[in-house]
Amino acid sequence: MSRPQIAGTAGYGENAAALADQYESIAFADVHRDVAHLIPSAPARIADIGAGSGRDAAALARMGHAVVAAEPTPELRREGQRRHALPNLEWVDDALPALAGLRGQGRVFDVLMLTAVWMHLDAAERAAGMANLAALLAPQGQILMSLRHGPVPDGRRMFDVSAEETIALAAGHGLSSHHLSTREDMLDRADVRWSFLGLRRI
Repeated sequence: MSRPQIAGTAGYGENAAALADQYESIAFADVHRDVAHLIPSAPARIADIGAGSGRDAAALARMGHAVVAAEPTPELRREGQRRHALPNLEWVDDALPALAGLRGQGRVFDVLMLTAVWMHLDAAERAAGMANLAALLAPQGQILMSLRHGPVPDGRRMFDVSAEETIALAAGHGLSSHHLSTREDMLDRADVRWSFLGLRRI
C-alpha cells in the first residue's frame, strides 16, 4: 500500500527531472561554502534529509563519508539513484517530521544535512521534527541546515521560518547554535535569501 503524499513535497514529483537538473547545476562546494568547515573528517556518518537529486549526498560520499540519502518523493529518489550510484551512499524512503524509518532502526549520525527542507514544515511539524532530528544525533553530532526566505513559488507549500525561531526550538532539545550566516540566492532570485545554521548536541 502506497503512503499518502507528504504535504511539503507537493509540486516536486511531477517536476522531478527538471528540478534534479536545477539542483545539479550548482556545486556542493558553492551551496555549502558557509558550513563546509563544520563537516567532520571522513569517515563520518551523515544523513541527508530531503536529499532531492542526491547532489549533496553524493558529494559527501565521494569525500569518504558513509551517507544515507532520505528522500520521500519517489520520482526524485529514482533520479538520485540513477545519477549517483555509489557504494557508500544508501537511499531510503523517509521524511520529516517523523523520520520513522531511521528512528525505527535506532540509527545515529554525526551530521544531519537539511538543505532547503525545513521551511516545508508547519509549526507543529517543526516541533515534532526537531525532536526526531535530535534523537538521531550521536554525541557531539550536529545539524547543518539552510532556511529559505522569500515568496513562495506557485504550487509549493512553504513557510518563512526564521533562524531565531529554529535556534530556540533546537535549544529545547539539547542543541546549541554554533553557526549562523546569511547570503544571497544562488539562482540569482533577487527576492530570495538564505540562512545557514549549525546546531550541535550539547
